[in-house]
Amino acid sequence: MGKEYTETRPFVSWEMMESFMVDAFAGYGVPRADAKICADVLLEADRRGIESHGCNRFKPIYIDRIEKGTLLPVTGTEIIKETPTTLVMDAHDGMGMVASHRMMERLIQKAREYGMAGGAIKNSTHYGIAGYWTDMAAKAGMVAMTGTNARPSIAPTFGVENMLGTNPLTISLPTDEEFPFCLDCATSIVQRGRIEYYAREGKDTPAGTVISDEGKPLTDSAEILKRLVDGTAALTPLGGIGEELAGYKGYGYATVIEILSAALSGGKFMKALSGVSPEGRPQMYGLGHFFFVVDPEAFMGLETFKKVAGDICRELRASKKAPGQDRIYTAGEKEHDMWLFRKDKGVPVGEGVQKDIITVRDRLGLDYHFPFEETK
Repeated sequence: MGKEYTETRPFVSWEMMESFMVDAFAGYGVPRADAKICADVLLEADRRGIESHGCNRFKPIYIDRIEKGTLLPVTGTEIIKETPTTLVMDAHDGMGMVASHRMMERLIQKAREYGMAGGAIKNSTHYGIAGYWTDMAAKAGMVAMTGTNARPSIAPTFGVENMLGTNPLTISLPTDEEFPFCLDCATSIVQRGRIEYYAREGKDTPAGTVISDEGKPLTDSAEILKRLVDGTAALTPLGGIGEELAGYKGYGYATVIEILSAALSGGKFMKALSGVSPEGRPQMYGLGHFFFVVDPEAFMGLETFKKVAGDICRELRASKKAPGQDRIYTAGEKEHDMWLFRKDKGVPVGEGVQKDIITVRDRLGLDYHFPFEETK
């Protein structure tokens, strides 16, 4: 059994939340098969405890954008170039999660046949937690890497203007343990989704993770979100401000992801991804994603790979611990522990998410009564 957690928020069962989100997406015009993919991606974030990308984003990132017309509910993907080992796709401003699912299905097939494969998508939208896509490959016995660009929010080292997205570099590796090694993190110290979560929960953003255009730290989460949009604040890259703590490394990795996301697909980049036209009107985001999949069978075999990967993770966890620490983790382990804690309980929903759920339910006239309503 994994680690125990303290949770004071009410739970909604996984089955009820999935059914509701599928019905809600369908109510906004998303085909039901696609709606199931979208709901599963969001719920997977909550299963792992990545609440900044789970139910918290259901309404503000997806439903609200469909309403605004900056996200199309029907995803008409188009293959614009293909070779035996590569694929380039245009998502035509549809659901990024749906386009990415179609991409990964094809790349896994290609890697199975040819040993490795790579793909890129342009004119896409937010594709959920990046680890969903790499773990999709890991479950098939594959190594995978993905990245995506995003709305500008990171300032380059020695700069204060938001130029780069939070641009995650995500890798999953199959192991002989119950869960894959999955490193899924932004190239900024904190990502925009986490600040959205802080704002919804009425919490401050940690000092030093956001700077104003005057070079001063900001902590008011609601103010930060506004200033990120109007360009008067920026996130700091991994390592922080300047070079003393190697902020140039986070800046460099964010730039790599920006280039691969845009250049491989021939898509947009940086300021063109703001979602706001030069006249100040909402417009399509046009995000880019890239994906690489490798079949270990083309090297020394899957079982060898899994055992070596597992041995490395176990040796790391068994190494000498710092005073006061009783556990060393490897990537993906905390998320697995969270799933063990939540799998029989459901999704914890705070007041902000509760309001979003009720708003969408009532707007669509859906027949759901949630457990948290009984205590109000």
